[in-house]
Amino acid sequence: MQKRYFHFVQDLASPHLARYYLDTCIWKDYYENRSDRLRPIGEWALAFINKAVEEGSRLLYSDAVIRELNRYYTMDKTDAILSIVRNEDCLEKVSISRGQAQEARELSRKHNVPFGDALHAVLARDNNAIIVTRDRHFDELRDIAEARKPEELI
Repeated sequence: MQKRYFHFVQDLASPHLARYYLDTCIWKDYYENRSDRLRPIGEWALAFINKAVEEGSRLLYSDAVIRELNRYYTMDKTDAILSIVRNEDCLEKVSISRGQAQEARELSRKHNVPFGDALHAVLARDNNAIIVTRDRHFDELRDIAEARKPEELI
């Protein structure tokens, strides 16, 4: 029921106003076409990205996502990962303020989650975006930002 309600509310609003902050794991799922035994999570990530582009949604990222991707890939590969949507004019880089970083540090301690996840949640909230992730740490941050899995949005 909750899933249907979300899509119903989303359909009432202009699809061009939908904003999604993609957690690093979603970019990795898409790029590596990952699966977890039975589920095609890479395919779901790509299907979500394609649907968001078709609907004119905004896909948000930040320097925090870039830093996390650069732990796994070269700068050239990171650029290639983001290029799937860069030419579609739907990719939006959001900035990180000192205040947001400080709040993320406090949330990280309070909820016992990694700083990066707390920062992603703060950035999603402050940019009126739903965070798209598979990371369970965001269950602890649901009072900060709404988190969804790609398959819940396709």
